[in-house]
Amino acid sequence: MASVEILSTTRTFGGTLRICRHDSAATGTPMRFSLFVPDGEGPFPMLVWLSGLTCTEDNFTTKAGAYGPASDLGLIVLAPDTSPRGEGVADDPAWDFGQGAGFYVDATQAPWTPHFSMETYVTRDLLEAAASIAPIDVGRVGISGHSMGGHGALTLALRHPDLFRSVSAFSPISSPTRCPWGVKALGGYLGPGEAVWAEHDAALLIEAGVAKGRFDEILIEQGLADSFLVEQLKPELLEAAAAKAGQRLTVNRREGYDHSYFFVSTFIADHLAWHAARLRR
Repeated sequence: MASVEILSTTRTFGGTLRICRHDSAATGTPMRFSLFVPDGEGPFPMLVWLSGLTCTEDNFTTKAGAYGPASDLGLIVLAPDTSPRGEGVADDPAWDFGQGAGFYVDATQAPWTPHFSMETYVTRDLLEAAASIAPIDVGRVGISGHSMGGHGALTLALRHPDLFRSVSAFSPISSPTRCPWGVKALGGYLGPGEAVWAEHDAALLIEAGVAKGRFDEILIEQGLADSFLVEQLKPELLEAAAAKAGQRLTVNRREGYDHSYFFVSTFIADHLAWHAARLRR
């Protein structure tokens, strides 16, 4: 495993925030992540946060206001970049595809296959890199995210329940096979074939019973003033799937809140506490 380079170290809320870079075998590129570790003796439970379209590791790190609550709860918080980047890495002119829009899948189509392996990156390389520099209890890891990252959190938890003990999401792309963002991304990265796409669709995975017996509850936060709610996010598809499969799922619909980090920062402490309660069982 490649060593981790610590680019900066900052004290905040009685803990330490590090910005890090390492070489990923999955993406074949350097990747960056932020890592908050509370003071005290570990090992600590950890929450992995996956950000949305156009974001880097910096958006959550600077805007979410997560580290005070995380310190109080004794939680490590890990936030990676959303895609590979750099010279020689494929890109697309559109903001919702290519660099900054990795969708947390392993691409099988050219020109994306050499570098866009974000599922393997998050579930292997990222976790290994973080564990090499922080006292993480690898048996107590939860995952959450926002928008595209909400899709990533849900699907990676459902596909890798051995890695993640709790899962929540803010404004997730609930069913990418049934919205424009998802159809574009899954078609571009994975090629034609809705059966393949369905393996990366949280609503369809839940409906198929993948989550049952693995997660006592799935928590969703959704603003009702979100301009993407009707066309792209569709949390009602998660609810219908959960009802059909007998999976407990809670959608908190928040009047007046939009898609921004003002929304995320308002409710992030609730989600951190929700994860901490499950990770300590």
